[in-house]
Amino acid sequence: MTDVILSVVEGSNHIKMKQIYITYIAKHLQVKDWQVENCITLFEDGATVPFISRYRKERTGGLDDVAVAEIRHWADVFAEMEKRKVTVLENIEQAGALTADLRQRIENCVESRELEDIYLPYKPKRRTRATAAREAGLEPLADKMFDVALTDPVAEARKYVGDKVASVDDALAGARDIIAERLSETASVRETLRQIFRTRRIVTKATKKATGPEAMKYRSYFDYSESLERIAPHRLLAILRAEEEGFLTVRIDADAEKCGKKIYYDFCQERRYPAAPLAEQMHEAFDDAFKRLLEPSISNEIIRESKEKADKESIRIFAENLRQLLLAAPVGQKRVLAIDPGFRTGCKVVCLDEQGGLLYNVAIFPHPPVSEKVKSIQTISSLVDKYGIEVIAIGNGTASRETEDFIRRVPLPDGVRVFTVSEDGASIYSASDIAREEFPEYDVTVRGAVSIGRRLMDPLAELVKIDPKSLGVGQYQHDVDQTLLKEALDNTVESCVNSVGVNLNTASSYLLSYVSGIGPALAENIVEYRSENGAYKSRRELLKVKRLGEKAFEQCAGFLRIHGAENPLDNSAVHPEAYHIVDKMAADLGVPSKELVGNAELCSKIDVSRYVTEEFGLPTINDIVQELKKPGRDPRESAEVFEFSHDIKTIDDLVTGMELPGIVTNITAFGAFVDIGIKQNGLIHASQMGVKGMADPSKILKLHQQVKVTVISVDLDRSRIGLRLIK
Repeated sequence: MTDVILSVVEGSNHIKMKQIYITYIAKHLQVKDWQVENCITLFEDGATVPFISRYRKERTGGLDDVAVAEIRHWADVFAEMEKRKVTVLENIEQAGALTADLRQRIENCVESRELEDIYLPYKPKRRTRATAAREAGLEPLADKMFDVALTDPVAEARKYVGDKVASVDDALAGARDIIAERLSETASVRETLRQIFRTRRIVTKATKKATGPEAMKYRSYFDYSESLERIAPHRLLAILRAEEEGFLTVRIDADAEKCGKKIYYDFCQERRYPAAPLAEQMHEAFDDAFKRLLEPSISNEIIRESKEKADKESIRIFAENLRQLLLAAPVGQKRVLAIDPGFRTGCKVVCLDEQGGLLYNVAIFPHPPVSEKVKSIQTISSLVDKYGIEVIAIGNGTASRETEDFIRRVPLPDGVRVFTVSEDGASIYSASDIAREEFPEYDVTVRGAVSIGRRLMDPLAELVKIDPKSLGVGQYQHDVDQTLLKEALDNTVESCVNSVGVNLNTASSYLLSYVSGIGPALAENIVEYRSENGAYKSRRELLKVKRLGEKAFEQCAGFLRIHGAENPLDNSAVHPEAYHIVDKMAADLGVPSKELVGNAELCSKIDVSRYVTEEFGLPTINDIVQELKKPGRDPRESAEVFEFSHDIKTIDDLVTGMELPGIVTNITAFGAFVDIGIKQNGLIHASQMGVKGMADPSKILKLHQQVKVTVISVDLDRSRIGLRLIK
């Protein structure tokens, strides 16, 4: 295999993907080189992550969407690295320092840190003490000292005293400055110190500014120390945020003496131990190099490295929480009465049809200070009857518990269920351009209530309209790497939308834009075509949409559903490219294709090995058969009604030992926050989850999961509630 084997598409530029990169990615993800190579080839051909993971399993060895997305991420990283290498090589060549060996070292780099270490000695820099020493002609003296090529540095230094160097001491000081800078730019020295620093402790101290109420939330870190290897991501991010806000100073306790001895020992081992007069000068140079140049640089670098790890872990939890939120159980296409609760301004009530269309809106005042409880009961009762309401959605914000109690006093028809729905992000949506587009004639209160009702019907379809960072499913989202966060969250939304599938005839353009191969522009065109021509009757009709060609059709068709289509496969996850396989299966069984769809008994008679070809392998054939058994099956669970304890209204009602129902509202690395029906959420610490030692909360609980907990502590002063998980 040649060193350059394929290219990664980036805009209109083709950047060659080297074998060293493919091997690195494969090792990092613990997969085979050919799996990575095939994924990148498919990306180059315009394939998306959902399409590759769902419909090209033979090419990838069955990699899931997470692994495929990781390969795409690393392909982008290495594409950028190739650009950086071009810049580095050009700059070194212009400086007249580029050798064949140096070029090869640069071209073989697979880690940015290694590349920057190599480049550091040649990198244009501001004027330094070493620069001044070189201009004074002291580099030959520094070279001899650095190469341990003399025994009497003072005698040698006298040769350099003149117009530019006033004294022997100045000559030696200048030479030491050159040596110190040279040491600070030596890759092996920097890597040795990195290894030491990674094992040390991060130490914090409060600043003079740390006195007000804003600083008090960081008081646990005012005099704090913890091993970098053990510090939890949330603690490190909190410390670095406090430093950014000026409340803490942060450093790594690197043990200067140990570090200095190590790099001096390595230096002497590589060359030889200098005689005493030179050793004195070298020790001074090494001490200066460490304290003035290396310690600040390596300390910052290792803190950044630790933060990158904390970012990735926090983003992983954030993305998993978002996935659980987006895949929350829908109630489906039902008539909904949604309430955005409030006290002073009343409760905004909207009635929605089965498609989420707004039928009616009104404000009611069932709570003080303006209490019209009887009138409000009559209003709700009449709306339920008039609009055939099947479910009621109540936002979980201010006055939620009081509104829920009020609704339970309304005489509702049998079968009408009441749900509490998270309001997170509803206010963001209601003030957005998307909401103004949908409801230009209504104010933000109506839009917010509509959003609450729609997210009960189909959380995924509604929540894609809201910035994930506004959905309250993560901590420190503003502190982590925003580029990585956006990439992870976009991947998560895309994965969820495509795993569920999208109804082509009811989906909004915002939902359609996340379907594989579509994007915002094509989504608008799809909706425009639907408005002008009526409902789509088949998937192939998509090819009549403006600017939607064969490639886009290939990528999106399998994820779009058409309920009631003439060909039932158009309402399944079977891709149109495989319809002929289903036709052959049906013919071999002696039945029409339509009879095979949804008939598990007939599907069980299919001999999958008969339909394996070079293009369609066993994984794809098995997927087809499974989909035929339950076509268009929604992977999400069904929504369940939940009730908080009616005896608990405020934190003052809590007593240790109480057993209460609750709903998981957020999952972090250190535990899970649970809504128990009052203003303050309780925390189930990772040590209180019913397993030995510290649990991984994300592996035990899911967002919006209904749980039962025991109250183990109540801190009224700090409004904190400790919980233990029962089930």
